[in-house]
Amino acid sequence: MMHEVKDAGGAVVIALEGDIDLQTSPKAREALLAAVGRGKPVVVDLAKVSYIDSSGVASLVEALQTAKKGGQTLALAAVSEGAMRVLKLARLDAVFTIHANVDDAV
Repeated sequence: MMHEVKDAGGAVVIALEGDIDLQTSPKAREALLAAVGRGKPVVVDLAKVSYIDSSGVASLVEALQTAKKGGQTLALAAVSEGAMRVLKLARLDAVFTIHANVDDAV
């Protein structure tokens, strides 16, 4: 799993790439919480996530909860087909704000 963080339109955009599983989810969690810690709206770009398991989903949920506690927003953007399938299975597509692409989210 790789990630890239950039500022765009007043938001922090964190793009995740690769598999987010039990082995890599701690790194994803750390990156997500660091993005939330910047105090701006956060957009998580999932376009290049090939696989996400429950530990990866838990990292996303924790980041969302942390953002909400801080009065921030966290949205998902460009969610890959595989990641969307997992989010829908867990019914989290109704919990997260999901945008078609990063530009719409920002």
